[in-house]
Amino acid sequence: MGATEGPGDKPIDNGTRGMEDYLRVALLAAKQAGIVDLVTETDKKCEEIIFSSIRDAFPDHKFIGEEDSAAQGFTADLTDNPTWMVDPVDGTTNFVHRFPFVCVCIGLAIDKKVAVGVVYNPILDELYTAMRGKGAFLNGQPINVSGCTDLGSALIITEIGVTRDDATLDALFGRISAIVKGARSVRCMGSCALDMCSVACGRAEVSYEVGFGGPWDVAAASLIVEEAGGHVADPAGGPFDIMGRRVLAASNAGLVEQVAALIAPLPLGPKEPQPSAVS
Repeated sequence: MGATEGPGDKPIDNGTRGMEDYLRVALLAAKQAGIVDLVTETDKKCEEIIFSSIRDAFPDHKFIGEEDSAAQGFTADLTDNPTWMVDPVDGTTNFVHRFPFVCVCIGLAIDKKVAVGVVYNPILDELYTAMRGKGAFLNGQPINVSGCTDLGSALIITEIGVTRDDATLDALFGRISAIVKGARSVRCMGSCALDMCSVACGRAEVSYEVGFGGPWDVAAASLIVEEAGGHVADPAGGPFDIMGRRVLAASNAGLVEQVAALIAPLPLGPKEPQPSAVS
């Protein structure tokens, strides 16, 4: 089954909407944005399409999006209200260079916990979906994390990011150096969300990043990892904070501990986000 088909075909009930309805709207919005991106290469246009589609279905819901946050100059606070977190194009540089690691990310948080996640790569036609408690899927087929538990046999994915001051680069490459010495190999693919989805479907064992753009990069993918049987935490080993711009996704708790043991003692750059307490 291709990514152009999604779970559930019944029309949305305008009275009581379940998680299937949230997922259905997210799927439609992701596919529409994916098609437009291929034609227009415009992040803002994609975000407008996604927000418009979701607002039409759920006018009382809130939104946190990459392009909208950039325009405002700040990221809105996450509340208990149903809130959609959207990245219209994760991997923009990849898209410019025709490197096929590009995706649309749509996550829905309720009571500050992600309940629905969609990550769609329109180039490779790969559609990752998850609902809390219902498992994770790639193009409609169930996915599961790798069974690897030894860091020495694990493939790790991380990102270089966009900050180029010496202190940040020293901290970033310090982490990579520590990981390279302990893991089988390291990759940098250019999309935080797809890095995490690679963990979810067993293509890699660990994905971590410090200082990515915002919650829209990880909301949907964090749920997909968890529903595929994986673990999501802070890179220092503490609880994952969806607003903290720090993430460590792994196929199991043992790998979280092994990677965190290498990363946590290392210094951070002055511009990098610190671990935050999560209630």
